[in-house]
Amino acid sequence: MYLTIKETAEYLAVAEPVIERLIQERRIRAIHDGEQYLISKNQFTTHFKQLEKYKELVEEYYNEPIPEDRDIKDED
Repeated sequence: MYLTIKETAEYLAVAEPVIERLIQERRIRAIHDGEQYLISKNQFTTHFKQLEKYKELVEEYYNEPIPEDRDIKDED
């Protein structure tokens, strides 16, 4: 499925100029059909999977209990 720049911006929740800049920097693959750029929606699947995995790792880190403070005394 292909999206226009406007649809891609809405899908990724960013501004249209950001998408245009990413296309020019070749960080987003796009096809120019003579009138507009068409962007494959499938290229973002891996990105969103990695983002979900990262969110899970952060959530796991924050939910880990804080170890008890061992009261170590110097016996000298």
